[in-house]
Amino acid sequence: MASAKPRALIAVAYEEAAREYLRSLPPEHFMEATARATQRKITLESLDLLHARRPEVQVFNELLVQYPRPGERKPGQVVPDNMVVVCDQPLKPDTCYNLPLEPAGPYWALEYVSRNSKRKDYDESFDKYEQELKVPYYLVFYPENQELTLYRHTGKKYVAVKPTKQGRYPIPPLDLEVALHDGWARFWYQGELLPLPADLQRALDEATRRAESENRRADEADRRAESEQRRADEATQRAEAAERRLAEVERQLTQLRSQTEPPPPRRNNGSKPAK
Repeated sequence: MASAKPRALIAVAYEEAAREYLRSLPPEHFMEATARATQRKITLESLDLLHARRPEVQVFNELLVQYPRPGERKPGQVVPDNMVVVCDQPLKPDTCYNLPLEPAGPYWALEYVSRNSKRKDYDESFDKYEQELKVPYYLVFYPENQELTLYRHTGKKYVAVKPTKQGRYPIPPLDLEVALHDGWARFWYQGELLPLPADLQRALDEATRRAESENRRADEADRRAESEQRRADEATQRAEAAERRLAEVERQLTQLRSQTEPPPPRRNNGSKPAK
């Protein structure tokens, strides 16, 4: 968003607005229902995997978003539970996300509404996302009621996204889908459910067990092969020893025969004996 003010002055003004916002928060703002905390954790863990595959998809958690409002001195402010920004450049906002100073605005805002939470005015936030920020996608999830709605901005207003045949709500530019799964909003990338760390750990443990089992079977097969080889070697050695003994016996028999056979009779030369 263009501004005639120098960036340094904008940064100072927005930082002061952020501090003022923080001071204005009531104590209940810092209390969070377990369901909301769990869903934010699931979202961050899932979309971290998406970020690893698509680095331009950057995810933020309860970050104050500040933006200019025409004719207003103070910036507009809203804090989505989670926010996705799509940008090829690394984003490193500090205490707040100031739109005049950032290369891209929010692409997707996600809110988790608990009946026990009074931290936010969600109707007011909806209007800000739709009318002022025009965030392309907005998701609202009610954990207690198991209600999930994904909105897409048409350029004028939000319309609810229709589910696919699989019952999932698509965000085509991100190759992403969202739907309820085991009571929580879960995410699919290119048709595959993005696993949670616990799922990955279980899969790793199972793969480790299978590998160890395969190694044990391989070791046992090696031991059996070595045992069979030893037996074969021993049988070969016994056969060779038997052959050597047999050859020695035959040699001795030949020698014995040569010693015990009578000499051949002497032949007469044909003369008659004297009378």
